[in-house]
Amino acid sequence: MNVWVLAQETGLGTSGLRGWILSNLLPLLLLVVAILILWLGGSKGDNAGVMRRVGGVIVALGVLGLAVGNGAQEIGMWVANLFTN
Repeated sequence: MNVWVLAQETGLGTSGLRGWILSNLLPLLLLVVAILILWLGGSKGDNAGVMRRVGGVIVALGVLGLAVGNGAQEIGMWVANLFTN
């Protein structure tokens, strides 16, 4: 009787995919967004609009950092302490 192994012996997970996205896909998307913001806003002379969009991108990066990082609980406790103490 033959035994066939159809999956890896360790547990399945998404750590490999998460690492690939963080190291390859995310920098490429940030570069594309930066080029589009500067090209679309800078060609029209709308510097205030460009800076408004850059502010939005910085906020989005902060949210993304909380999503993939491990410090969300500490930051949440710090914010809660601002209002309870």
